Amino acid sequence: MTIKEIQKEIIDEFEMFDDWMDRYEYLIELGKSLPVIDDQLKVEENIIKGCQSKVWLHSKLEDHRIHYTADSDAILTKGLVALLLRVYTNQTPKDILAADTEFIDAIGLKEHLSPTRANGLISMLKQIKLYAIAQQANS
Repeated sequence: MTIKEIQKEIIDEFEMFDDWMDRYEYLIELGKSLPVIDDQLKVEENIIKGCQSKVWLHSKLEDHRIHYTADSDAILTKGLVALLLRVYTNQTPKDILAADTEFIDAIGLKEHLSPTRANGLISMLKQIKLYAIAQQANS
């Protein structure tokens, strides 16, 4: 699937929920479904700066596509990172860098997150894009 198709799918899923408590529950469930990250990747260099909770993000390039793995020590943040990985993992660096983030506004995340969580979300997105820039240079 393309990034746009995945974003559309996420927007459709969030529209099924009537209130934000249900959306938060959905994010928590997404966090619980995030594959376990190898403890060897939970190192300082993989910690995203700017997040209130600890978030580890790792990337590797395989067949010209980036595969991200991540974890967080906070369940809601883990759900946010799971949502981002769903959009950006297994995509090319070029597609990741060209992608917009309008789906975040479309599902109402920015307005329903605390300012510190919203900043953390922006930091996660920035790191995903930085990894894409680095991987693009390596490919």
